Amino acid sequence: MSAQNFVKDIYIEGISNTVNENDTLSKCLEFFKTEMPPVLAVLDANDKYTGVIARRWVLRSRLDPASTKVKSLMRRAPKISPDTDLSRTAKLMIESGTRQLPVFENEQLLGFITDENIINAAVRQEWGKNKVSSVMTRAPYTIDAHRSVGAVLNLFREHGFSHVPVMDAGKIVGIISIRDILERIFQPNERQTTGDRAGEKVETFSIPARGIMSKPVITVEADTNLREAAKKMRDYNVSCLAATLNDRLVGIITKLDFLEPISQLETTTPNLTIQFSVKDTRITPDQQAYMIDEFDSFTRKYQEAFKIGTLFVYIKTHGAANTREKPLVHCRLQFRTPKGTFVSSDESWGIEPTFRTALDRLDRRLLRSKELLAYNPKYAKDYLHKMGLPEDEL
Repeated sequence: MSAQNFVKDIYIEGISNTVNENDTLSKCLEFFKTEMPPVLAVLDANDKYTGVIARRWVLRSRLDPASTKVKSLMRRAPKISPDTDLSRTAKLMIESGTRQLPVFENEQLLGFITDENIINAAVRQEWGKNKVSSVMTRAPYTIDAHRSVGAVLNLFREHGFSHVPVMDAGKIVGIISIRDILERIFQPNERQTTGDRAGEKVETFSIPARGIMSKPVITVEADTNLREAAKKMRDYNVSCLAATLNDRLVGIITKLDFLEPISQLETTTPNLTIQFSVKDTRITPDQQAYMIDEFDSFTRKYQEAFKIGTLFVYIKTHGAANTREKPLVHCRLQFRTPKGTFVSSDESWGIEPTFRTALDRLDRRLLRSKELLAYNPKYAKDYLHKMGLPEDEL
């Protein structure tokens, strides 16, 4: 990147959209509904910046917004300086799971930079001429229009994403996002003032997906360039586009799908790298060393085929533990390469076994992908061996 390559060129000066750490989550939900910022700045009793709170953290917490205080979900986002480059800033956003970072000079808070600031600056440069197909998530999870809102929430919680296309008779008819659930379920326009709202919420979760989905679907052709796709997101005020080819859904593109490759733009040497984003838990040095060792074996197998790429590892826990006190872990892998993006996930007890299973699933997906088979038939044989099938199945 060249022009507007640093935070100082594009960040937003001043502090807006703030809540106090002792406010309840209900106040956050009101802000998120009316202003729709991705993140709110959190101030302490002395009106001093202390952290941030994101919309999706509130929705996924399952906590009572009327009684839970902001400080229980607040996080301390990484501080960046005006001279931080955009690639590094995107990387910090991914690692921290925060789409709005505070910009500091010495100890003075100057303002914030958002994911949208970075995306808009990046697509104005040469990188913006790349096609949507180069960064989109292919073959995304979908949900049938008749499935319940509860099923949608479970899908979000299990896989860690925040958008899902809604299908009816094989055609995309809408998209459900965290924003839709916030507006139509957690903060409906017409509130009941008497009676038992808990019972009402159970009934609300049983309504079909088509009842809360956003429509018509905002689509973009897979061969459209990223600059035009980002403009479409801004024009329609959406954070997700359905990517189509001949009117057929082939992928989705979200702000995270922009951020991940932006975080790789400063990579100068051909290599496969790994990047972690961890929520609600702490990875010990031994656990990280184990995952890096597993990744090293993975890179030795695929370095020749892909040359360059990044494995994004998203790990979060659900708070529960089994009899051996191992946490219930969800691990989602997103492997971005010039040949395409490949995803896998697993949910199990303990960080190491969950990562190992997710990586094994990614390995199988790669081995049966047409991108690798076209590169070298030996990968087909590897896949058959892995599945315990004879080579004459080729």
